[in-house]
Amino acid sequence: STGGTLIRQAVKEAKPVFSATSEDARRRVLNLYRAWFRQLPYIIREYDVPLTLPMCRRKLRENFEKYRQVNDIRVIDLLVAKGQMELVETAHMWKQKTHVMDYFKQTVSPKPTDFLGKFFDGKEP
Repeated sequence: STGGTLIRQAVKEAKPVFSATSEDARRRVLNLYRAWFRQLPYIIREYDVPLTLPMCRRKLRENFEKYRQVNDIRVIDLLVAKGQMELVETAHMWKQKTHVMDYFKQTVSPKPTDFLGKFFDGKEP
């Protein structure tokens, strides 16, 4: 019982890493998005990415939209920090072309597991 109380107190006292409010976290996410958006033409040119700028911008938006439902400020701060590290590594040419192309992998939809899903997908007779 004492251990449970300590854990609950530790969880309550956990402070956000960088952002004090959700609005502050939102601002940091938008700043990261703008930084990536501005850097995309240079990334395409320097890494010789065989995609157009609009295609890359759509993929950038898709990658940001993937985490739209995250509400915990600490998680948002962690994701922003990771995104900033990725941007710095990419902009300084510390990556190979294959690493950059991994960002633009085709989005894979999950395979159907139920009978009707497989049937409509053409996998079952």
